[in-house]
Amino acid sequence: MRTVLIIDDNPAVGEALSLLLSLHDIRPLIALTPEDGLATLDRELVDVVIQDMNFTADTTSGEEGVALFRAIRQRHTDLPVILLTAWTHLETAVELVKAGAADYVAKPWDDTKLLATVENLLELSESTREVNRTRRERRRRRDVLRQTYHLDGLVFASDAMAQTLELACQVARSHVPVLITGPNGAGKERIACIVHANSPVRNGPFVAVNCGALPGELIEAELFGADAGAYTGANKAREGRFELADGGTLFLDEIGNLPLPGQVKLLRVLETGQFERLGSGRTRQVKVRVLSATNADLKAMVRAGTFREDLYYRLNVIEVNLPPLAERTDDIVPLAEHFLDGRAELGDAAREALVSYPWPGNVRELKNAIERAALLATDGVVTPQLLNLPQHTPAVARNLDEPSREAVETALHRADGVVSRAAQSLGLSRQALYRRMERYGLAVQG
Repeated sequence: MRTVLIIDDNPAVGEALSLLLSLHDIRPLIALTPEDGLATLDRELVDVVIQDMNFTADTTSGEEGVALFRAIRQRHTDLPVILLTAWTHLETAVELVKAGAADYVAKPWDDTKLLATVENLLELSESTREVNRTRRERRRRRDVLRQTYHLDGLVFASDAMAQTLELACQVARSHVPVLITGPNGAGKERIACIVHANSPVRNGPFVAVNCGALPGELIEAELFGADAGAYTGANKAREGRFELADGGTLFLDEIGNLPLPGQVKLLRVLETGQFERLGSGRTRQVKVRVLSATNADLKAMVRAGTFREDLYYRLNVIEVNLPPLAERTDDIVPLAEHFLDGRAELGDAAREALVSYPWPGNVRELKNAIERAALLATDGVVTPQLLNLPQHTPAVARNLDEPSREAVETALHRADGVVSRAAQSLGLSRQALYRRMERYGLAVQG
């Protein structure tokens, strides 16, 4: 139940506030001294504190209230505190608000305004608690992943990346082929390395080949090897990547670029472990875990006849999808700080610019931008100008049902400033209404 702690040496104040809160399904707790208030906070789960500023007879300095507020803030950093004051001069209360107090209310208070302030702070407290719970759960999930699997020092913070890693590490223990999908520059080879590091063949070689970086006529020789004289310039026999990867993992990046003859041979290797070098009739046997990756639509290539359907299903026993960086924005700042490696610090404006940019080049583009900024940050601070990100215009869909400023103001007025009631009348969530209030420059009533 929502709980408010009232700390005031006047029992009448505690009784009046307790009755007001109880009538609105808020559980009140009363403490008559700062010491009792702090003790109550140690044993009870409290959402909001309402505290007096003076606790000794004939005292109006507010020093006791300042000390209490600082003690609460030291022990409970995010706990909202409302200050009660009967002073004519409110400078000290205003200073405490600047220092983190949620609000101050003059005695005698207006029940409607005080209740609206408490209701809104309870909502914010609930949201803060949920955010903190989510952060703790994310941290726990990351810690479990790092303790359970070998993640090769991968930096991540997003749920999307955690899900990708969980799947990759789970399938790593089997021997089935894995297809890693995702856009260029997102880090597909890093995922392949992690699959290998957690596989039964982790002690064997990890061999990577980019099928998109080789001419079509050389891909087969690169993969399967060639005898001397198999093609122009082949002066001596050479081992292919399958032979080099025997007993380990072969990672085929940009698998969609493999020509059809090579696809036939690859299918045979996957099914039997057998192949022949170019120009050779001798059958060779290998035991290789094959991982492949692509940013292409292999299903469309199958329909177009440029990729074998049987090979597609053989490679795609398990698909691990790596989302683009724009869909895992929680990873952007941690990755940027990792790439900076202490050479400079990210300014607040730079952090905002990094998170708002869509990163079409994904992690590779981010790394290049950070490397450039680190070189130019002569004063040790990275600014948006040093990042030199291309201009982009976010796509904003116009919603014809979007409430106007007047509609929001009217709903808040009718709800006596209680955001949850106003949001319900507008058909919005509390968080959505808070965003619109911020956009329209509307303050929460208090």
